Amino acid sequence: MVVKKPRIVIIGAGMAGLTAANKLYKSGVKKGAFELCVVEGGNRIGGRINTSEFGGDRIEMGATWIHGIGGSPVHKIAQETNSLESDQPWECMDGFLDDHHPITIAENGYVLNPSLVDPISNLFKNLMCFSQGKIKSLSDGIEINLDGYGNGIVNGNGIVNGNGIEINLDGYGNGNGIEINLDGYGNGNGIGKVMSVGCFLRKGLDAYWKLELESRKESEEVNGCGEWNRKLLQESIFAMQENTQRTYTAANDLFNLDYKSESEYVMFPGEEITIAKGYSSIIESLASVLPSGVIQLGKKVYNIEWQPDSVKGINGNCHFGSGSGSRPVKIHFLDGTTISADHVIVTVSLGVLKSGTNDSGSFRFDPPLPSYKNEAISRLGFGVVNKLFLKLSPEFDLDRFPFLQLVFHKSDLEIKNPKIPWWMRRTASVSPIYERSRVLLSWFAGDEALKLESLPDEVVLDEVSATISSFLSNSHFNPPKKLKFEKVLKSGWGTDPLFMGSYSYIAVGSSGADIDSLAEPLPETATFESTTTDGGSGSPTLQILFAGEATHRTHYSTTHGAYFSGLREANRLLQHYHCIDV
Repeated sequence: MVVKKPRIVIIGAGMAGLTAANKLYKSGVKKGAFELCVVEGGNRIGGRINTSEFGGDRIEMGATWIHGIGGSPVHKIAQETNSLESDQPWECMDGFLDDHHPITIAENGYVLNPSLVDPISNLFKNLMCFSQGKIKSLSDGIEINLDGYGNGIVNGNGIVNGNGIEINLDGYGNGNGIEINLDGYGNGNGIGKVMSVGCFLRKGLDAYWKLELESRKESEEVNGCGEWNRKLLQESIFAMQENTQRTYTAANDLFNLDYKSESEYVMFPGEEITIAKGYSSIIESLASVLPSGVIQLGKKVYNIEWQPDSVKGINGNCHFGSGSGSRPVKIHFLDGTTISADHVIVTVSLGVLKSGTNDSGSFRFDPPLPSYKNEAISRLGFGVVNKLFLKLSPEFDLDRFPFLQLVFHKSDLEIKNPKIPWWMRRTASVSPIYERSRVLLSWFAGDEALKLESLPDEVVLDEVSATISSFLSNSHFNPPKKLKFEKVLKSGWGTDPLFMGSYSYIAVGSSGADIDSLAEPLPETATFESTTTDGGSGSPTLQILFAGEATHRTHYSTTHGAYFSGLREANRLLQHYHCIDV
């Protein structure tokens, strides 16, 4: 009797799925250990990696950066495939955004002096670094240590004796400085034991105002800035930095971003760079080892049947509670076809998994996932970040478009410019994708990113032109002709049913433990041995495995996190079958 090989099906041909497929093929399939199939719902491979062209430049519609070249597997592949060099111009190829000091302009065209902008920007940067555990002090002599429970200890007892800023995480400090009380048991304004990054940042700004502006009037005007006063400008500069951070995290609001979890996130050392030949070159490299036919495009999954109630008979063979045949998992596709498998690696986005937890979801498990896993999926955050590319019209003859930081009035102020649409008001910047490029880029997150997806291109062109023109109106960059764009290109991750968003974050009420729960394979208990009897090889363990950026506790939201997760699940199966090349 011919013994069937274990069949592994990977759902999703993005970074996680193709990394797993690459590893399994080289270490198992080539040696005859498995059958392997990768099913992808879209018409291309890459998932949230999608390199494109616009205005003669190579651009990224999705993943853009190698976040730290030190130790990054993505950087290693890029080096090995010679993907870091190209004759064609590419997005952020010259470090323009890093090497050039941005020009910050307040609404209605007031160019702001760096002496006003830099202290607030530096404050924000230091607050974020502190929340991420990169620094332990915000001011000379202020030492803040975190114990394992998120409680803060300042100088061992929560007290600062000078007139400094006290950040008291457990609330019992009573120093003479400015207290940022994070959980509500001290003398400051408490917010409960669950704390958000947004709350921490705003308390830091309040402390800055109290410490630095004691001698100034809040309504003090600044020269040459019209209706703006100093405090309004400082708050809006701070909000500009918050909006940049929103695009980094995908959180619609930083008040939704969990504070305690920020310090768990791990950054690779070294510079952050883009890939000259495009991020898709990494995907193509991973896929290149797979024979034709292994990857099947246009296969949209809507239901995964699995067997949580497998019982081991007295003869050692496995019997399944409600299925037939020797393979415990059956995948149903929208085109009416099915495929059975011994193991399925699910690499769909957290957004798609979230949609499957409600009755209207189009990606289901039968029976449903265990409650602990569904609860983790529900608690974790998953947001939308979109990119907007604009090509300057040839009529616009400004030789070099500047890197602009945009400082908007708060949307509830009557003095705001009514010509600026609400969805532009949380955009932090607009800049060329490299020096002297005529392609400009802006980033959008959350509700504004979703709104951008819904707008026709002509509306985007008109409203963005009006907004940027209003910022240039009183500055020395005011062009001789009206600012005009000839075309636009925007991503649409939020409404794409294959993704339903961009990347994950740890939301308030969630934790890194939820990421670990999401990553656990099913069934929950690994108490069975794989068998090769009675015409089949099948193991009721490891029926469903989970990979993708949202399943990596310290590198979530990144392509290298997705890579590591795909490798993790491939190795899990290779170890299960005692393959030596792991």
